[in-house]
Amino acid sequence: MLHYAVKLTRTPGEMVETDVVALRIVGFTDRDILDINQVTAYFAYVNRVADGLGVVTDAYALPKDAE
Repeated sequence: MLHYAVKLTRTPGEMVETDVVALRIVGFTDRDILDINQVTAYFAYVNRVADGLGVVTDAYALPKDAE
């Protein structure tokens, strides 16, 4: 699952049917795969929107050593 999510995030144009088949082989249902795909794509989208608008993390949400 994580390999799929990383590949979808970093190189979405390289996704192929065998990426989905690999998830089925290890037991994920088509619904599971859709959920994995949607969550991964949603976070990529939201992060790009935030980055494109210059949104920064509020200080209270940063780790103590990052302030």
